Amino acid sequence: MRFIRKISLLGFITIGLISCDQPSEAKSESEEVEEKLSNSGEAMISKSIAPSGVIDEKEGLKLVALEEESDFPNASLELNTRTEGLKSGKNTLQFSVEGYELAKQTEDQRSTLLANSKKGQHVHFILNNGPYEAHYDEEFEIQLDEGHNVILAFLSRSYHESVKEETAFVFKDVVIGEELEDFDKSAPCLIYSRPKGSYTLSESDRILVDFYLLNAKLSSSGMKVELTVDDTVFTLSNWQPYWVEGLKAGEHKFRLRLLDEEGNLVQGPFNDSGIRLVKIEE
Repeated sequence: MRFIRKISLLGFITIGLISCDQPSEAKSESEEVEEKLSNSGEAMISKSIAPSGVIDEKEGLKLVALEEESDFPNASLELNTRTEGLKSGKNTLQFSVEGYELAKQTEDQRSTLLANSKKGQHVHFILNNGPYEAHYDEEFEIQLDEGHNVILAFLSRSYHESVKEETAFVFKDVVIGEELEDFDKSAPCLIYSRPKGSYTLSESDRILVDFYLLNAKLSSSGMKVELTVDDTVFTLSNWQPYWVEGLKAGEHKFRLRLLDEEGNLVQGPFNDSGIRLVKIEE
């Protein structure tokens, strides 16, 4: 069963009547968003985008915010496979894609500026916030284990930038084995996507930083994502793609963490990506 997603949060925000003799305590934007999302019981997304341009520069690195260069408002990804009967081991998943063409090059300038898959557009499949697998067909095989198998699948441009549309992702927990505590699909959740693996030196001028954000809204006064590149820390106040300039050949450490308005890690199994090693080869 595919989860229902809505990109707008307005439909879930109700205006409460304030009693004269029982004044209510004001809530922060993040608290209100989190409360309404948790009440919905479903996973949702909410984009926030700043204009393209350099947003921070320090220690020889430059962080650039990007707007979406190619737009896919009608892109749709659905999981057709019934997950109730899946077992530990290899399983085949069948998706359906509409409004988007797999195995086709994304036709915009960014495909020439970033590391780009020659195989074209694809599905990023992420299991338990591990490294993604790129799949270029609607049907592919995956490996599941006993316990929770939290699946995020989303449509990706050929240069690995995610399509951030309400119908362009599937988020599901496949539980195998004994009964386990439910995974809260409506809690704030950060899923790491990019960068990953190895890059040639010619590709390293711009390293894409991309992630998927569920049930949370970033803002200058609310939740933020902390990006650490080696020992350099950047703060991201909008959910959009970024790239990093200035990396040299060698091995680099990337890390993403979802923080609340006070700078504390938001509780959740995936909200700290841990260190992801990226290698730039000469």
